[in-house]
Amino acid sequence: MKKLIVIATLFCLTSVSVSAQHDHSVHKTEPSVSTTTASDNKNVSQLLTLYFSIKDALVADNANAASAQAAEFVKTANSIDYKVISEGNINALLKDAGRISETKDIKQQRNLFANLSTNMAALAKAVKLTDQPVYQQYCPMKKAYWLSSEQAIKNPYFGSSMLTCGKVTETLK
Repeated sequence: MKKLIVIATLFCLTSVSVSAQHDHSVHKTEPSVSTTTASDNKNVSQLLTLYFSIKDALVADNANAASAQAAEFVKTANSIDYKVISEGNINALLKDAGRISETKDIKQQRNLFANLSTNMAALAKAVKLTDQPVYQQYCPMKKAYWLSSEQAIKNPYFGSSMLTCGKVTETLK
């Protein structure tokens, strides 16, 4: 008789536990959304890091590295939920970075980088991408902006031929 009571009690506890887990998972919908958001926020921050890598490759006159970093940028941008960055903004970034990734012509990459920079600047102004300052810089020869993690000018539009041409126009936080 004691065994029967113990078995019945365990059965009841197991049933209650399964029900509680089932109900708990139903209520977990909202926290999993915030977990996704945290992951997306990480991916959005990663976009800035990859953007800087593209810029650095152009500064170094390295078309292959710029292409490879742009391909990584595309992969990361494709993983971001439209709730975090609008579909239109993601598509603009994907178009710009995708075109950079598809060419090994550094002059063409630099021309395409101007659009990517404009769209990244808009994103950086709308969404906090990092805790560090981001410097918007301007090249008067190209008449184009770019973002940098440092104040020192390293011009991605002309690389080694005009490395320090430009100025900081704004600090984004």
